[in-house]
Amino acid sequence: MEFQWTIFEFVVIVALVSALALGAAIVFEAFRRRFNHSHAEGHPIFEDPSSLKQVSCPYIFDPAEKYISLIIPAFNEEHRLPGALDETINYLQQRAAKDKSFSYEVVIVDDGSADGTKRVAFDFVKKYTVENVRVILLGRNHGKGEAIRKGMLHSRGELLLMLDADGATKVDDLEKLENQIHTVAKRELGGSSASDSSLQISDFPIAAFGSRAHLEDKALATCGFKMFTRAAARKLFTNIRLKRWCFDVELVYLSKCFGIPMIEISVNWCEIPGSKVNSLSIPNMLWELVLMSVGYRTGMWKICT
Repeated sequence: MEFQWTIFEFVVIVALVSALALGAAIVFEAFRRRFNHSHAEGHPIFEDPSSLKQVSCPYIFDPAEKYISLIIPAFNEEHRLPGALDETINYLQQRAAKDKSFSYEVVIVDDGSADGTKRVAFDFVKKYTVENVRVILLGRNHGKGEAIRKGMLHSRGELLLMLDADGATKVDDLEKLENQIHTVAKRELGGSSASDSSLQISDFPIAAFGSRAHLEDKALATCGFKMFTRAAARKLFTNIRLKRWCFDVELVYLSKCFGIPMIEISVNWCEIPGSKVNSLSIPNMLWELVLMSVGYRTGMWKICT
C-alpha cells in the first residue's frame, strides 16, 4: 500500500512539474512574440531577372499603384504552382484586355522551398515581366502566415487577395469577394461626409472571406481565399503575430478588434492532392491558439492602431 502511495505521489509531482513547465513555456513564448508585429526586418529586394536590376520595394503604407494584388504563398510547390499561375494570369490578362483601367500584380512568396519552386516562380517573372509578377524569397521556411504577411506588406494593390498555390479555388471567384467589398464600401461612403472623389475603395477597411461552408461545416477562417482592402491589410498585417496555420484565426480576431466588416462569401472549392497539412500540424495549431489566447488576454500582445 505504501509503495502504491509513493508511485501516486511521484506521478502527481511529475504532472505538476510538467504543467508548470508547459505554463512557463507558453508565457515565455507569448512574451517573446510580443514584438513580432513590429517587423523591423529589411524590406525584400525585387529583382528583374531579365535585366538583373533591382526594383523598388513598395510598402503597405505607400499609396496603391495597382487595382489588385494577388498574394500566393508557396512551399515546395514546383508541380502545383505552374497550373495555378497559368490559370490565374490568363484570367487577369483577359480581364485587363476588357477593362483598360484594370491593373494587377501577382506576388509569389517562396517560403524556403527545397525544390524548384523558386525557378518556376522566376520563369513566370521572365515571361510576364516584373511589373506584373514578383517573387519574394524568405530564405528559410517560416510558415504560411508569415509568407502571406510578407506578401501583403509589400504589395501595391487597392485590393489584396490571398490564395493558395494549389488552385483549389477558381480565381474568377475573386469577383464575388470584390463585388461585396464594393457594396459595403458604397454603403460606408453613403454615411461619410467626404466627397465621392476624395475616397477610394482602398480607403475603407473591409475584409471578404471565401467560404466552403456549402461543402462542409467549416469556420470562415479555414478557406485560404481572402480579400482585403489596402486599409484593412494595413491594420491587420502590421499586427499579426502567428506565422503558421492559425494566422487565419488571428486575422478574424483582429478584424473584430478593429471593427472591420467581415463578409463571408461562398466560393467554388475542390480538393487538390499534395496538401501540406498533416497530423503534425494539429499540435502546432493548438500551440498557436494557446499562445494567441495568453498573449492577448494578458495584454502582452498590444494592438497598434
